[in-house]
Amino acid sequence: MSAASHEDHFKSAPPDVRQRLEQIQAEVERRVPGAQRCVGYQMPAFRMGRIFFYFAALKKHIGVYPPVTGPGQLLEQLAPYRGPKGNLSFPHAKPIPIDLIGRVAETLAEQYGR
Repeated sequence: MSAASHEDHFKSAPPDVRQRLEQIQAEVERRVPGAQRCVGYQMPAFRMGRIFFYFAALKKHIGVYPPVTGPGQLLEQLAPYRGPKGNLSFPHAKPIPIDLIGRVAETLAEQYGR
């Protein structure tokens, strides 16, 4: 089954993970006024003209896509969460760095959203 909305995707996650997804959704909407909810690649996403931010609950983590390419200070802070292709992975077993994810959303909106 493919998710038709953010809520459809969230429903398939366990309650604790669903809460984390809802936190991310609220933070993106707070940090990037005018961002519109959508679904891309069967994941919850946000667009401003173009899709700039995807996020999804996977078995052991929440993934955030696409890779952030700068600035350098943000990349340093993201280093513990970056995978081999630069995508971000936030393990369910650790506290979610919501402020950091918010800064990622702002950066991605600037890089891809227009």
